[in-house]
Amino acid sequence: MPIIVRDYTWEQTDKMLYITVPLKGVKSQKVDLFSTEEYLKVHYPPYLFECFLFASVYDKKSAAEIGNGVVLFKLEKQEPQIWELLQNPDAESRERQKELRDAAVARSQERAKEEQEEKASKKQELNRFGVKQQMDLEDAERHRIEAVKENERRLATEELDKWKEQQKAMAEKEKRDAEERKQKEALEEAEKKVQKRKEKLKKKKSIFHEETEGKPMREPGRINVSFTPRVFPTPVRESQTLQEEEWLKKQADMRKIMEVADEDLSEEEKNPVWLRDKGNEFFKAGNFKAACNAYSHAIRLNCRMPSIYSNRAACHLKMGNHMKCIEDSSKALDILKPPVPQNAASRCKAHVRRGTSLVQLELYVEGLQDYESALKIDPANDQLLTDANRIRAIIQGSAPS
Repeated sequence: MPIIVRDYTWEQTDKMLYITVPLKGVKSQKVDLFSTEEYLKVHYPPYLFECFLFASVYDKKSAAEIGNGVVLFKLEKQEPQIWELLQNPDAESRERQKELRDAAVARSQERAKEEQEEKASKKQELNRFGVKQQMDLEDAERHRIEAVKENERRLATEELDKWKEQQKAMAEKEKRDAEERKQKEALEEAEKKVQKRKEKLKKKKSIFHEETEGKPMREPGRINVSFTPRVFPTPVRESQTLQEEEWLKKQADMRKIMEVADEDLSEEEKNPVWLRDKGNEFFKAGNFKAACNAYSHAIRLNCRMPSIYSNRAACHLKMGNHMKCIEDSSKALDILKPPVPQNAASRCKAHVRRGTSLVQLELYVEGLQDYESALKIDPANDQLLTDANRIRAIIQGSAPS
C-alpha cells in the first residue's frame, strides 16, 4: 500500500502553476513521472503523489524538474485565471478518481500513438525527399552526359564541315591551276608561232642585207628569267607569312588524311575523336596493343590532339616501351602550349608518364625534373610528392633503386 504524499506546496499566477513535491530522501533515478492535461502522478516507492487538476493545462508546454530533493512542476494554464483550488472537487470519490485516472492513461496512449504517427509521417516525408533528391541528381547527371555527347557530335560535325570546305577549296584551286596551265600552254603555242614568224622574217632580212650590203645582221639574243616558286598568287608580304605557313600546314594535314583514307573504313573509323574513345575502351579492358593501334590511326588523321599522344604514351608505359612513351609524352607537351589552367590536368599526366619512363630507364635526375614539374601543377597531390621524394632519395643514395 503506497504512502500518499500530502506535504506538497503550490503557487500560481493567472497563466502559470508551480507545484513542489518533496522526494523524502529518494534518489531521482527511482522517480516515475506521469502527466496529462488534467492529471499528475509522481511515484517513488513507497510514496505516491496524485493530483487531479482543477482545470486543464498545456502538457506539451509544461515541464518537470527533479533536483535538490524535490520535483518541481511548471505548468502553463490553458485558460488564464486564478484557481480556487489545486485539486478538482469532482475527484473526491474513488470511482471518479479511477475514471479520471483511466481517462488520463487513455489520453496518454492516444497522444503516444499520435506522436508515433507524426514521427512515421515525417520519416516517410524525409524518405520521399531523399528519393526526389536522388532522382534530381540522376537527372542532372543524365543531362550532363547528354550535353557532353551533344558537344562531341557538334565538334565532329564542325570538323567534318570544315574538312568539306577545305576539300572544296582544294578542288577550286586545282580547277584554277588547270585553267592556268591551259592558258600557259596557249601562250607557249602563241609564242612558238611568233618565234617562227620572227625566224622567217630574220631569214628574209638576212637575204635582203646580203643582197644589198653584203653584211650579215646581228643575231638577236634572248634572256631567260626565272622566278622563285610560290604557292600563293599574291606577292610575298612579311606580315602574312605566319598565316600562309599555317594554311600550308593545314593543307599538308588534310593531304595526310586523304592518304590514309580507305573506302572500306566507316565514317566513325575516319573520325579521330571516335578512334580516341575506342582506344580508351581498349585501354580500360587491358588490351593495350589494340588501344595503341587505335591511337596511332587517330594521330594519322589528326596530329594536333594532345590527348591522343598522352593516351598512347600510357599504352607504351603499360607495355614497357619507355622510349616511345617519352616521345609521345613530349609531343603532347609540345602541343599543350601555351600552359593555361584548362590544360593543367593534361600537362600533369604527360609529365608523370614521361617521368615514370625516365625512372624506369634509370634516368633519375631527368625523371625527377618531370615529377617536380607535375607538382608545380598539382601541389596538393600526396602521391606525386611521395614518388618525387623516393626518386630524390635514390639519387642521393639513401634508398634502393
